Amino acid sequence: MRLLSMMLVMAVALPGSGQGAGKKGKPQKGAAAVPDVPLSQQERAEQVLSRFTFGARPGDVERVMAQGVDAWLEQQMTPEKIADWVVERRLNDLPTIRMTPEQALTIFPDRGTVGQVADGKRPYPVDPLLTSVYQVQVYKLNAEKESKTAPHVELTDAEKDAAKKVDQATAARIAGALFALPKKERMAALNGMPVLDRIAFANNVAGDQKNTLMADFTPRERETVLAMQGGVGSQGRIGDELSQAHVLRQVLSERQLQEVMTDFWFNHFNVFMSKDSDQWYTPTYERESIRPHALGKFRDLLLATAESPAMMIYLDNWLSIGPNSIANGVNPANPKSKKGNKGLNENYGREVMELHTLGVNGGYTQADVTQLASILTGWSVDKPGQGEPFLFDEKKHEPGTRIWLGYSIDEDGKVKAAPGGAENLKRDPLPKVQIDAKVPVGMRQGLAALTILAAAPQTAHFICYLIAQRFVADEPPPALVDRMAKSYLDSDGEIKTVLRTLVASPEFNSRRYFRNKVKTPQEFLASAFRATATDPQNPGAMVGKLRDLGQPPYQKLEPTGYYITADHWMNTGALVDRLNFADQLTHNKFANQKFDANRVLASGLMADRGTVAEGSSLRAKAIAVSSGGDVGSDVALRVLEETLIGAPLSAKTDQFIRGQMAGVADGNPTETLNLLTALLIGSPEFQVR
Repeated sequence: MRLLSMMLVMAVALPGSGQGAGKKGKPQKGAAAVPDVPLSQQERAEQVLSRFTFGARPGDVERVMAQGVDAWLEQQMTPEKIADWVVERRLNDLPTIRMTPEQALTIFPDRGTVGQVADGKRPYPVDPLLTSVYQVQVYKLNAEKESKTAPHVELTDAEKDAAKKVDQATAARIAGALFALPKKERMAALNGMPVLDRIAFANNVAGDQKNTLMADFTPRERETVLAMQGGVGSQGRIGDELSQAHVLRQVLSERQLQEVMTDFWFNHFNVFMSKDSDQWYTPTYERESIRPHALGKFRDLLLATAESPAMMIYLDNWLSIGPNSIANGVNPANPKSKKGNKGLNENYGREVMELHTLGVNGGYTQADVTQLASILTGWSVDKPGQGEPFLFDEKKHEPGTRIWLGYSIDEDGKVKAAPGGAENLKRDPLPKVQIDAKVPVGMRQGLAALTILAAAPQTAHFICYLIAQRFVADEPPPALVDRMAKSYLDSDGEIKTVLRTLVASPEFNSRRYFRNKVKTPQEFLASAFRATATDPQNPGAMVGKLRDLGQPPYQKLEPTGYYITADHWMNTGALVDRLNFADQLTHNKFANQKFDANRVLASGLMADRGTVAEGSSLRAKAIAVSSGGDVGSDVALRVLEETLIGAPLSAKTDQFIRGQMAGVADGNPTETLNLLTALLIGSPEFQVR
């Protein structure tokens, strides 16, 4: 009843709830009228932290005010100079995020790789840890094949339970044997056991035995156990590790601007990790194509994504073959040679204009889509099933000069104005296209086309609209977008310059656009951990919670990426899920996550900005908190309110929380703090940034 009542409070209090929204890049309507008053210095610090981090931690506002908002932002714009040892230490437990696709696929083989080893077409690895994994995987594959040919026998529930108990007993016995050995000898001993014992252990060891053993294993040894779990093929572990790194970085990284922009650009250049070979290409895509360019120039980012196997596979460009290409059976020396039946795939050619650059109303035609698809033939992947890199395949490339968007582009990448096409996209002078002489002829044509797209005024406006939508409002002010687009064009698409224009704008620093953006699920989850200074001890459970909330990392099927406007995230089911999570987290019922409301309260008392209650008098009253009485509850509410939200609650939320606190048993200060914290994390005010 508490959660349902709070949900009703939230439903009428959240900004943007009930507003309609169109596709990505389309504005909402009906924004509430708020006075256009400049922010105070403290509010400006809060605004920057709420937009360019995944949530302020206790004391962050004070630190940014002391450093200066602009100085803090400039520091964040050079992430390589910011020490980040806490998150780096945690990421050491997830080695696949730094591996090449080939390495990751070797350690966590898919069904095809296991089948090659089982059939003798590929040797067992020399590494003993990998050998153990492949022995288990081959055994499972062979057992699966045998079960298909053997007479089918359906086990009863009782028989299944009995078999499960046998496996659990085997796992417990093996765990006991491993505990008797020195830590360095345990994995070798496990790998020397029969395959069935290894399978039983990997899938059934549980509780304190599992936690202790896994903690004592090295990261590679833990991966070995994980690769033995489940059915045939273990490539899903690659995505699990990448997703865990995703939430750890958002909560723990000191390089928050880089994390926010990496997330923004990955969502913009979205790939669906579960599609085919992207299961092992996506970590490299984020690591090498997105993250290094997240604060650089847009052209470099666009080219990096275009030359990524992950993008070529996701949007099927690696399957695209020029109708008049050698790969389609055409002999250049014989114009009458017979063509095959292979042809263009227009998916990437369309999406790179509609979603990545010009926007759906960018002025291109279907003919331009076809021409760009022809230009980009040959942009492919070498042996994707084996994790090989991007490849420009000249045999697939459609030969000849292409007329596209009112430009003539030859195979050498030379650009001229051409009659017809999208006249509004032509620029005078022509875009500067500088291409390295080492780039193959044919590929130069594609590089020229992508350079033209990156430099287009329509691209500048579309990209700046999306950035303003992420950092200012679901319906960003047109004048601000125009100024940002000018900065984009004047700086040759430098992302840092665009962000500086945004942060210096009167709109960004106006109360009208303060605390007006509803948090997406990942922003809500990360901010709950950051606001309470809670160490994320189980990132896998956090990934699962994001799945429950509707935003699993790297799992957006459509190329649009996840929408970021309020109407896509605020509904009855979403509100209940968020409130339930807040209740679970603060009462130590979320995946064994340790939570300490007393520490949150202490952090607030030490910071004590004095903007909500009576300033330094909070400290004088702090001792009353421990009594659990009415005065203590009131002070605790005000301190936590300031710490978690940074602003007074609405009268309706405040009244509701006070009503809930009246039912808490006297003399239980811990429950008082836990409940207060849960209600504040679940409040309408915490759902916005």
